Amino acid sequence: MALFRRGKWWWTDFSVNGVRYRQPIRDEQGQRTRDWREALSREKELIAQAQAGKLSVAGQSFARLAFTEALKRYLEERKARTGTRSQKSEAAHAKPLSEFFGATPAGRISAEAILAYIRRRKEKGIGNVTVNMEIGILRRVLKRAKRWATVADEVPRLPERRDIGRALSHEEKVRLLRAAASRPEWEIARLAMILALNTTMRGCEIRGLQWRDIDFLSRTLSIRRSKTAAGERVIPLNADAMAAVLRLRERAIGLFGETRPDWYVFPSGEGQGPVIGSNHATVRPDPTRPMTTWRTAWRQITRAAGLRGLRFHDMRHHAITELAESQASDRTIMSIAGHVSVKMLEHYSHVRLEAKRAALDALRQAGGLGGSYDTNDVTKSAPEATPVPQVFQNDGGDDGTRTRGLCRDRAAF
Repeated sequence: MALFRRGKWWWTDFSVNGVRYRQPIRDEQGQRTRDWREALSREKELIAQAQAGKLSVAGQSFARLAFTEALKRYLEERKARTGTRSQKSEAAHAKPLSEFFGATPAGRISAEAILAYIRRRKEKGIGNVTVNMEIGILRRVLKRAKRWATVADEVPRLPERRDIGRALSHEEKVRLLRAAASRPEWEIARLAMILALNTTMRGCEIRGLQWRDIDFLSRTLSIRRSKTAAGERVIPLNADAMAAVLRLRERAIGLFGETRPDWYVFPSGEGQGPVIGSNHATVRPDPTRPMTTWRTAWRQITRAAGLRGLRFHDMRHHAITELAESQASDRTIMSIAGHVSVKMLEHYSHVRLEAKRAALDALRQAGGLGGSYDTNDVTKSAPEATPVPQVFQNDGGDDGTRTRGLCRDRAAF
């Protein structure tokens, strides 16, 4: 640490964690200072900022930045390429990274430090998916610092669940629908579930619906914003989905007296009144903002139906499974459901095959005595059937042309 004068102005030259900071001392107004006492005080503040990773160096390469500063720059650069929700998600996952690595230069983060971070997160009970997302952010920052290639081989990706989702049996589906209809305070979650089961919509797509997205004349629903670009699509509404939309419209008119195009179908605060086991006061709905969640009601519904642990996203999976069992093509499924991964398509191809097998097994059971065929029965030649004579009446006219009656009679055979 050293203060020195260059001309009339005071400068500081110090190092923190191997990073050298050399810059002029400025007062609170950003002006260079000639006062030695003020320069000494400001230098201490700069050192504290550098130790906290809040001080950057002009002309310093990205790799030499303190990790907190490098992370801040990364998040700022990402804003131009990501939506608001993604920005919030990344900021939330980046917070523990910033707290752990702090002022360590991005270019000096070692594989041992990353593994120590993973161990700490696992000790706190954080799931593998969340840890992998955090390491994903760290990876992108270190790539920017030209550091990731030197540690990548030593940082394994934690195993994640690979199940695509859960499809309900017919009995489970009926039980779930009955449970959801048993309590009026669960109606919002029930209507959202019906839409998911009949449109393949994701939860985020349902919450983002606005009244302008619904065409009552053509009975269609437009997804304008989704998880991916492929998710933007138009979905026809069947009878159940249309009934749910009409019920939602009836609720909106009852609450607000009207429905405006830019208002949300699932307004913020609706359904967040008192629920079972809760003493919270009713929240006034706001149609200009979307609902954030129906998690409490959903958990209560699944427990009442004896389906504890069932995710709302499984409703989308069940809907796509029913589409596959109806022999819908991959193109049809993707047109209705939006983005479907190759792995999911392979899974639903298997679902279609099993549906065909079940249909043929049912045909086999109905075909022979006792539901089976004997080889000897198959190879025996069937007795020749005695032909039944067919007599056609000549109703033609004198000129040999046929009349309408003959066409009708022949069509009967």
